[in-house]
Amino acid sequence: MARALLIVLDSVGIGGAPDAAAYGDEGSDTLGHIAEACAAGRGDRTGLRAGPLRLPHLAGLGLGLAAAGASGRVPPNLAPVGEPEGAYGHAVETAAGKDTPSGHWEITGLPMPEPWGHFPNSRPAFPVALTAALIAEGGLPGILGDRHAPGVAIIDELGAEHVRTGKPICYTSADSVFQIAAHQETFGLERLYALCMTARRLCDPYRVCRVIARPFVGSAEAGFRRTGNRKDFAVAPPGQTLLDRAQAEGRAVVSVGKIGDIFAHRATGREIKPGANAACLRAGLDALEDLPEGGLIFVNLVDFDTEHGHRRDVPGYAAELEAFDARIPEILSALGPGDLAVITADHGNDPTWPGTDHTREQVPVLAFGPGIASRSIGRRDTFADIGATLAAHLGLAWDGAGRSFL
Repeated sequence: MARALLIVLDSVGIGGAPDAAAYGDEGSDTLGHIAEACAAGRGDRTGLRAGPLRLPHLAGLGLGLAAAGASGRVPPNLAPVGEPEGAYGHAVETAAGKDTPSGHWEITGLPMPEPWGHFPNSRPAFPVALTAALIAEGGLPGILGDRHAPGVAIIDELGAEHVRTGKPICYTSADSVFQIAAHQETFGLERLYALCMTARRLCDPYRVCRVIARPFVGSAEAGFRRTGNRKDFAVAPPGQTLLDRAQAEGRAVVSVGKIGDIFAHRATGREIKPGANAACLRAGLDALEDLPEGGLIFVNLVDFDTEHGHRRDVPGYAAELEAFDARIPEILSALGPGDLAVITADHGNDPTWPGTDHTREQVPVLAFGPGIASRSIGRRDTFADIGATLAAHLGLAWDGAGRSFL
């Protein structure tokens, strides 16, 4: 019996989806535009990185060729030297959205054809009845924000007023999300979580996918910064996923990063949430050391998205990609006979694109491990092919969407 390691590089899209124009994202290309910016000298930052994007190990797994399949061109400096090590291709999302839960659920065999509810880009953004109920049930003096906004910017703008008045900062984006930011010390972390649980219930009639707690610390004088105690309150998947099937057959499952939050903690097994990308990857590889036969490790690396994509930070995104690339030999050496590793993404977040929201893109599919032959798997018409492939590899019964490519 084999084992599997699934790593989602959150937001590392590789070219606009066929329906990107419907989302205002035609021409977006997270990986390609970062590589082009670096080649043109726009990815340099003193003390961080400089020069062309360097991803030799990911290129060796076929990342550049996967990007060419999605976008029609190999990004600068990402052509492989020789045959790629494993199977490579690109996948198209069928879910109606470009959000994290929809992408992850489809990866695990559950596409969501019905669109989520979204709040309009207006002021106020939230329905009056929703705001009034949150204020009343949360015992609040009011709320701040009530509009579309980047998280870091709105905390910088309204953090001092929040501390002075006790009013939490509520905001949204192009995603189906209701976000609440509050000072971890003056407002209280547990109080923020409780408020988000109330908001979760109140948002259900509006088909809002996620309510997110965004705690921060600091002061107006020293500046504010978000902490690592973010917590997502997501709708549970409305059907069976790869995780459910693994649990039903008694398999070991380890979820690393925000996987637990994304799946509403259903069938997510042992959850580990250590923080930044490097720590999450380390936790996943440590878990692989004693993972029993037939087990699955599911890792989300969110820093690409939250720290660099939404902040439109090309040098930071490039450096994060290069840091992950340097860990590929470590991943390869951790795989034993019969193991399969898959690297993919859930959507795009092109840091060269207007605005601060996700971009509707295709994603890479890199499958490798001992015994996995070098070959192109071409275009996959749904992310669910990843879940179907992992199910086949692990010998799990499968009646979800998608079909295996191995």
